[in-house]
Amino acid sequence: MFEPPWTPAAGLATALREHGHAVLHPNDLGAALGCQADELAALQPSWHSLAPDGYLRDGGRYRFRRHGSFVAEGDQLTQAPHRAHWQPVDYNALHGGIERWFVPLLPEVTATDVWRRLLLGLAKVTNQLHGTRPWFIEAHQFRIDASEGIGRPTPEGAHRDGVDLVAVFLVERRGIKGGESRVFEAHGPSGQRFTLTLPWTVVLLDDARVIHETTPIQPLQPGEPAWRDTLVVTLRRGGFQDAGA
Repeated sequence: MFEPPWTPAAGLATALREHGHAVLHPNDLGAALGCQADELAALQPSWHSLAPDGYLRDGGRYRFRRHGSFVAEGDQLTQAPHRAHWQPVDYNALHGGIERWFVPLLPEVTATDVWRRLLLGLAKVTNQLHGTRPWFIEAHQFRIDASEGIGRPTPEGAHRDGVDLVAVFLVERRGIKGGESRVFEAHGPSGQRFTLTLPWTVVLLDDARVIHETTPIQPLQPGEPAWRDTLVVTLRRGGFQDAGA
């Protein structure tokens, strides 16, 4: 497994501008995003109550998730009414073009102060990258379960999300092998590959400049618990992606 190319908190904005991506160590979350990894760890039990993803077109039963939408403007975070997650086919050839209604995030997550600070911290990073404006945020809790075989974190392959910033937090790896993160230039040959192992490590991606994927996972021991939990947060200017847009 390759060690992540760590970005110091003070160099986060520069790394995103110059390279289109950055990886923050959990110890740097406070300086970069205004919340500590141990505070975020208090949210971890909610990953045990995710619902099956009924939209997988590869026939798999390995993905579980919850979803919520928010708007960040200045120091204000507002939760939007529950809505479908939608992406155009151009960005998600496997699951694009359909409205996917996922089970909403739990209030025990969204009502916490650390959740508010996390999303507002990501909005401030995106302001530095793209200018100050309201940000339309979608948050996804994922569990990829490999206890019955192979689990695919990104069944659509290497992709962009059609947003301005993507943040992928590792929450937990349990009893698995694989799950390598890969980030490539969207319009060039360069790329990075590394494996996230520390809880609350975060990969930040300028979605216009890079594509990303995570390789499949497998259980270390057949029949034993095996999963990879992540929190994926996207920020987009102008509004949420919508089928009627």
